[in-house]
Amino acid sequence: MSPDASWLKEHIRDIPDFPRPGVVFKDITPLLRDAEAYRFVVDTLCDHFDGRGVTKVLGIEARGLILAAPVAYRLGAGFVPVRKAGKLPWEIEREEYELEYGTDLLEVHRDAFAPGERVLIVDDVLATGGTAAATVRLVERLGGVVVGLGLVIELAFLDGRRKLGDRDVLSLISYD
Repeated sequence: MSPDASWLKEHIRDIPDFPRPGVVFKDITPLLRDAEAYRFVVDTLCDHFDGRGVTKVLGIEARGLILAAPVAYRLGAGFVPVRKAGKLPWEIEREEYELEYGTDLLEVHRDAFAPGERVLIVDDVLATGGTAAATVRLVERLGGVVVGLGLVIELAFLDGRRKLGDRDVLSLISYD
């Protein structure tokens, strides 16, 4: 069982009507600037997935990159960026996905991990599940094994977790 992370909510800023009208963006930059909160997030994600043989940690652009790098370091795993279209300079695998306010593309280098490697996916928010599910599909298409997903925030009212099946999903804060 993970420690109580509800106190992290005081470090989340709501931005109404961003990136479009009707969407309330959950901004984690106040959390990132607070050393205690940032350390708590990284340590809690690491503690939960420690001992599971994670060999690569994938960070989803943009805020997932900021969280995944220290998690990879602490777990002794490699770090892999999952980026929006057109940001990676080498051969890529691409996946289109739906999010709560449109569609987008994710890309990862084809040689980011070897078949059979154990992959942890890290991001800031689980909303409709489109981004997370697309990343899972990318990992599995390239032969990786998804150990789990670590997230700071889950917008439970959007039911994105259902798109992830029975995977181990750790979200530290839930908004119902």
